[in-house]
Amino acid sequence: MRYLPLTPADREAMLARIGVPDIDALFADIPAERRVTAPPDLPRHKGELEVERILSRMAARNVPASAVPFFVGAGAYKHHVPATVDHLIQRSEFLTSYTPYQPEIAQGTLQYLFEFQTQVAALTGMEVANASMYDGSTGTAEAVLMAHRVTRRRKAVLSGGLHPHYAEVVRTVSGMAGDEVVSLPPDVSATEDILAAIDSGVSCVVVQSPDVFGNLRDLRPVAEAAHAKGALLIAVFTEAVSLGLVESPGVMGADIVVGEGQSIGNALSFGGPYVGLFATRQKYVRQMPGRLCGETVDAEGRRGFVLTLSTREQHIRRDKATSNICTNSGLCCLAFTIHMTLLGEAGLRRLARANHAAAVKLADLLAAVPGLEVLNGNFFNEFTVRLPKPAAGVVETLAGRGVLAGVPVSRLLPGRELDDLLLVASTEVNRDDDRAALVQALRDVL
Repeated sequence: MRYLPLTPADREAMLARIGVPDIDALFADIPAERRVTAPPDLPRHKGELEVERILSRMAARNVPASAVPFFVGAGAYKHHVPATVDHLIQRSEFLTSYTPYQPEIAQGTLQYLFEFQTQVAALTGMEVANASMYDGSTGTAEAVLMAHRVTRRRKAVLSGGLHPHYAEVVRTVSGMAGDEVVSLPPDVSATEDILAAIDSGVSCVVVQSPDVFGNLRDLRPVAEAAHAKGALLIAVFTEAVSLGLVESPGVMGADIVVGEGQSIGNALSFGGPYVGLFATRQKYVRQMPGRLCGETVDAEGRRGFVLTLSTREQHIRRDKATSNICTNSGLCCLAFTIHMTLLGEAGLRRLARANHAAAVKLADLLAAVPGLEVLNGNFFNEFTVRLPKPAAGVVETLAGRGVLAGVPVSRLLPGRELDDLLLVASTEVNRDDDRAALVQALRDVL
């Protein structure tokens, strides 16, 4: 009873108060076939040493990205993160004060969030950025809700080049809010007529560049068409390094820019935690979700930092809140800021060029493989290839040979007759021997 302080009498009183006969009635909405009826098939108990050995054996079944030639992308990318980043984020002042609820004793946290916002605004070409989101997908859903608030409309159009996972999150969140979402078909060649889908009832158009298939897109025509109908353009990216080389979304007319910042400062980590980037125009700042840190001076004129805008439910009245999502105001955000500071503008541009050069070199090599076709005309560090057989099987076969060839499109878009397409990403970590290993393995398998 140490951790279960309620007595049977307490439980009976609670059940009577809410008007149900017993605890089982609380689960009546869950179909019987979906309920767990027995304990999970796990050992009842083990000693610490035994548990460590079991978990180590399980972990050894994974293939770390750094252990083999690695060309997986589709929204999460393998980049070199300097050892300095990991060293600095483990300093005690960052580990102990990671969320700024008490500004007077969290000045360090607030300052790096302020610096982070400045970096994100500069990267995206926007006027203001918040103190981060959970990740790119939830940030995209929040951007759609924000556009609804700004335009007072409830309909969003999603490009067929938007990452399917991002689109699914948008549909889930919008569905709970009762909003309409128009999802265009998958657009491998970036030739969709998205302008035809924009009418006077649309609040926002969501376009990704580079898109999930690797295509670079000119956002200007979409921005002009959206603005002509009173709608906003939400620009999405999953590869933050691309902003070191590609023209920023803000310059191309985006009203809200949202994306994934994992590529800078954060390792793959088997899928998270990551850090969402969110920026917008100054005139929309009061509709922006999350937190906004600002610079000020104290009563003695000394420089200081504060939470300038906190529009979550626990900060203000619920009917005035713009979101109840939490920002990723923690180590992932700090890692991004440190890595970006180490790179600087010139370093980020060099890194972006190295990524593009590596991808172009690999695309040229793959185009020479019999039966393989590179589909993209313009791309950054990721592109789509068509294979003469289902890509999923090829990826599994190559994984058995110690080469992680990429992501089958069928894994992201099952049942869409895209089984022969493979997404291949090549970053600065790939060397000539990695590329040679992939090309030779594909030649052998195909």
